[in-house]
Amino acid sequence: MADAASVPRFVARPSDGRRIAFETLGPAHGFPVVLLHGTPGSRLGPRPRGIVLHRLGIRLITYDRPGYGDSDRVQGRDVAHAAQDVRAIAEELDLDRFAVVGRSGGGPHALACAADGELRDRITRVAVLVSLAPAGAPGWFDGMNDDNREQMGRVLTDPVELESEIRRRASGIRTDPDYLLGLLAEQMTIADQRVVSDAALRRQLRLSYRDAIKNGPYGWIDDLLALRRDWKVDLRAIIAPVRVWHGGEDTFAPAVHSEYLAGQIGTAELHVRPGAAHFDAMPELPRTLRWLAGRSPLPSLATP
Repeated sequence: MADAASVPRFVARPSDGRRIAFETLGPAHGFPVVLLHGTPGSRLGPRPRGIVLHRLGIRLITYDRPGYGDSDRVQGRDVAHAAQDVRAIAEELDLDRFAVVGRSGGGPHALACAADGELRDRITRVAVLVSLAPAGAPGWFDGMNDDNREQMGRVLTDPVELESEIRRRASGIRTDPDYLLGLLAEQMTIADQRVVSDAALRRQLRLSYRDAIKNGPYGWIDDLLALRRDWKVDLRAIIAPVRVWHGGEDTFAPAVHSEYLAGQIGTAELHVRPGAAHFDAMPELPRTLRWLAGRSPLPSLATP
């Protein structure tokens, strides 16, 4: 998947001095695409190797959401807050026009950027892979595996216990890089197990998880709270073309979430792949990047 991690760059927000860690990969003059990582995750999460990005003509920009990796925490942040950080990175890199893509927990944050009043005219295309829907969407828990259902439910019923559990999991990751993958494997479908059996992908996931919590579990905790509360995002304000992709067998964030998103976003096109699941979003990324850069259209896939 990805090349060895580079040293992060930082942008400091003038208003509060808070640092945002980011990095760029691929050709310097390639088409810029901002990738928003999953939950938990970091800028080091799975992405195509540099040689693939050069072939695609993509300048990929990844960053740590607040509290993850090397980015300073913002306690109490909502999903809409992501647009502030992406704006700061875009200004630092002098990006006039760019695309955004979010995977899993990064999907809602990518949509927040596309809906933001100061960004939406600069964003050319948007893609969300295996994204969650807002908490008020009907059937939010339908088809979700037991562990995710329990953790997401605790956000509203027992946030103190949720934080304790995430701290335990972060401690497990620090002790054993395979800890979280082992925990997730208990909830994986056969399709997910097949994807995660790839040794290179497993290494990248371990690296991302370890980096995500190296300064504490705060980004993970804040993500879960933000995803289950009001996003403060108006999905109807999105004007860029949106590709909403989901694996039909996903049990971490079931496809009903993407069906809802596609119904709320006037510019969205829904693609549900039968037989695929949550982690299939990772090998799907290069194909999505080609679409985001406008290199080629994507054929329609099966939809429910």
